Amino acid sequence: MSGTESEGAAWEPDCGEAWVFRLSGVHYSYMGRHPALLGADLAVRRGERLVVLGANGCGKSTLLKVMDGLIRPDAGKVLAFGVDVTRAADDAGLARWLHCRVGLVFQDSDVQLFSPTVWDDVAFGPLQMGFDATEVDRRVEASLEMMGIGGLANRAPFELSEGEKKRAAIATVLALDPEVLLLDEPTASLDPRSKAVLIDLICRLGGEGRTVVITTQELDVAAAVGQRAVVFGDGQRRPIAEGPVAEILQDTELLVEANLIHPRLPWR
Repeated sequence: MSGTESEGAAWEPDCGEAWVFRLSGVHYSYMGRHPALLGADLAVRRGERLVVLGANGCGKSTLLKVMDGLIRPDAGKVLAFGVDVTRAADDAGLARWLHCRVGLVFQDSDVQLFSPTVWDDVAFGPLQMGFDATEVDRRVEASLEMMGIGGLANRAPFELSEGEKKRAAIATVLALDPEVLLLDEPTASLDPRSKAVLIDLICRLGGEGRTVVITTQELDVAAAVGQRAVVFGDGQRRPIAEGPVAEILQDTELLVEANLIHPRLPWR
């Protein structure tokens, strides 16, 4: 066991911490050449539903990967539950601590669904965390029921519709009972009925006390699920505005600047 892993007691979250995440001055470039985040600052309150709005390529997905400890920033600092998790991508013990509390659902569900059946996919996380068979079964059944897909347990992921895949992907994360859900473009490519079902599920998950962070460029989705919004500037790869969702969505000049609407094509 490494020195950092042996210091697990220091990773216990501060229960009095009002902010589950605080990011300051975060920079990240892919392969050191392609900037994805440039001085990103972000704070996420405990129990809120936060929407991160921005056009394609503005850094939203990279932001979630940094928050989940999948990639280490080139510069800046990331705090989760009052603990410095900036190095989590390089520290297996710290990553495990973080992943028990924060779950990321990727935009592409096929990245998350790779087992022979939906049941196997949902069971994967609890098995990796070392839970016994009884506890794994309990967690899988609870997660499938929460997502309303118990009848899909024995189906292969490739047999599912896009909406079903998205619900199965969320179930794989819920099986670890995380305090925070990070959802990357959760309604992308969904038909209206599937989108409505997923929006209802996201609101219910947030209503159960979880902190939920959703990235999207769909303003109707932001209006339906968000309480507070952070806007990434088009090409700036960092937040340029934040506030209550209703206020942000009324700021036409801001939405045009962020390339979220066209001045000749108002969204409402």
